[in-house]
Amino acid sequence: MSVTDRAIEKIKEMIVTGRLSPGARLPKEEVLAEQLGLSRNSLREAVRAMTAMRILVVRHGDGTYVSSLEPQLLLETLSFASDVSRGEAARHLLQVRRMLEPRATAMAAALIGDERLRELREVLERCARAESAEEFVSLDSEFHHMIVETVGNPVLSVLLRALSTRTHHVRVVRGRDAAAALEAAHREHESILRALEARDPHLAEAAAAVHVAAVERWLEAGGGLPD
Repeated sequence: MSVTDRAIEKIKEMIVTGRLSPGARLPKEEVLAEQLGLSRNSLREAVRAMTAMRILVVRHGDGTYVSSLEPQLLLETLSFASDVSRGEAARHLLQVRRMLEPRATAMAAALIGDERLRELREVLERCARAESAEEFVSLDSEFHHMIVETVGNPVLSVLLRALSTRTHHVRVVRGRDAAAALEAAHREHESILRALEARDPHLAEAAAAVHVAAVERWLEAGGGLPD
């Protein structure tokens, strides 16, 4: 373990044990370095790394604070990993989406109201009229996010948003014949929406599973998951 990693572990231990609570201000650099038995350079490296992870927040001219530590905040950095992943790493992320999104769609089917169903229908109608692949991709993402948000679990929403980024949707379109990809995606969206309109969790789960599996196949077949 590197010196910086050890410094990160020591700060994390202070948070986990309650010595530093969400929103708390860290002691001054020289004081904290002495408390943890670290050099000031090692402490600075640790603070930079933990700021990138959204665990700490640096307020210039004021000090360094522990963030809110809300799971949805800490998960935001996963979207970057999803965007840049290639090969086996990208496949692993898609596997997680395949495990979570169908179940989330089933939960949405049991909770969804008429207003949300109307909103989803409007999104699909706009998808059908989309004049470009980019417009379709934007509406496609909106469709899936609206379904997951129906569940009312912000952690699940952020996690699936991170796993199903706009970049992944663009790869589908660019990885094979765009017209065929958009036509197939629209059919699968219709199947998902019909299952939601029927308030049938099992059918909704199956329709979502078919769609996510197809996305995975498109990416692999079209070169969207390069090594």
